[in-house]
Amino acid sequence: MNPDEYPEIKSWIDGFEGGSRLGFADFLSEHCTVGIWLAFSHLMNPEFIEVQGCIIRRSSYDLKNFEEWHQNLGGDVHRIESVLNRFVVGYAIDCGNTPEEEAALEDIAQALAYSWEAALARTFPGKRFEVRVADTDDGPTVIFQQMRPSE
Repeated sequence: MNPDEYPEIKSWIDGFEGGSRLGFADFLSEHCTVGIWLAFSHLMNPEFIEVQGCIIRRSSYDLKNFEEWHQNLGGDVHRIESVLNRFVVGYAIDCGNTPEEEAALEDIAQALAYSWEAALARTFPGKRFEVRVADTDDGPTVIFQQMRPSE
């Protein structure tokens, strides 16, 4: 979805005389603080940690939770990462379920997946990852895990 066509952004642009020279970057400049930009940049380019062979987003790592999943899944790195490295876009973004909002969430999830894929490749150049957007009952969900050696 082209951001300039999203109703909220389009309405803002159309509200300006000569608004055709404005775009989504102008919308962001008008509506976002430095704190919002900073948080967003770290969501798009997260820090990762390696724990017992598992790569986890630092911001979502919790030792007790990790240990429970490590035990429940018998130390299977691939399965542990698949469970712990999930980001449900709709949980983070409060919105309705109009077709425009659903398309926007899908676009956001895909952009997040592309960004995480690049960040993982930069951070762990010797490892291979699968980063995907899953269509779940909760909406688009970004998931990543290391590729198994045979994959």
